[in-house]
Amino acid sequence: MDIKEYFDRISYQGSPNNPDLATLSDIFQHHIQAIPYENLSIHCGERIELDLEVIYKKIVRNKRGGWCMENNYLLSWVLKTLGYDIILLGAKVYVPELDAYPDEINHLLLQVELDGKSYIVDGGFGMAYQMWQPMELISGTDQPQTPGIFRLQEENGTWYLEKVKRKQWVLNPSTSTSPNVENEVCHRIYLFTLQPRDIEEFMGCNLHLQTAPDSLFVTKSICSLQTTDGIRALVGWKLTEVKYNYRDNMDLVEIRMLAEEELEKILKEKFSITLDKKFVPVDFPRFF
Repeated sequence: MDIKEYFDRISYQGSPNNPDLATLSDIFQHHIQAIPYENLSIHCGERIELDLEVIYKKIVRNKRGGWCMENNYLLSWVLKTLGYDIILLGAKVYVPELDAYPDEINHLLLQVELDGKSYIVDGGFGMAYQMWQPMELISGTDQPQTPGIFRLQEENGTWYLEKVKRKQWVLNPSTSTSPNVENEVCHRIYLFTLQPRDIEEFMGCNLHLQTAPDSLFVTKSICSLQTTDGIRALVGWKLTEVKYNYRDNMDLVEIRMLAEEELEKILKEKFSITLDKKFVPVDFPRFF
């Protein structure tokens, strides 16, 4: 594994010699704009392995993306190589359909200790809830970023991450002749504690999430990528493109359904992904 090869993969041309907050933020932003958050392996008949060299080959050399455990495990290696103090943390992702958090951790994120402060770094959440900068680990303070306002709340040693989304101006020509405006709303994302974790503690959920019939990642094929001004995401057959803060503190959202013959081209042009195996898009309700 070669850090210079990783920098080529994310098109990072800055100097990594000073492991400060500015360098961390710059590398992080390049990572999320170059490496998709995706679970396409599950829907191509491939297994997702929580092995650093396998992840490196997949993401860096084969120019694929990955889900939280792949992205953040790779990112932890990058940051450790550059001299950052990294701690692995485990989170429980909020399930809106159940209005609850799961019993067991199902998400990997990073804590970075830097100049006497702690930061949360998570390059593996994707979609519209992906942070764009490291978040300082302080409770109850709004941390505005391009995607919206993120906030950490601490209660009795448990930390909660939430995001206030802007109003959404939704253009969906396939279902409506006029745009639909969705109101600003606060969304829960996940909870976590500061208990340090080993990567071995994620082996069980890495397997469970790609095999359990009610897993979000089994019931939906997902590929999302942050852009310079928003995000693009392919969930099942639905392609969504978002421009943040398009006007009047409102995000512009464009949605269209793809035909099968468009999939390969869209994955290549929008996400820079070329798959070796047949991809079968999936988007089923998670709970019945």
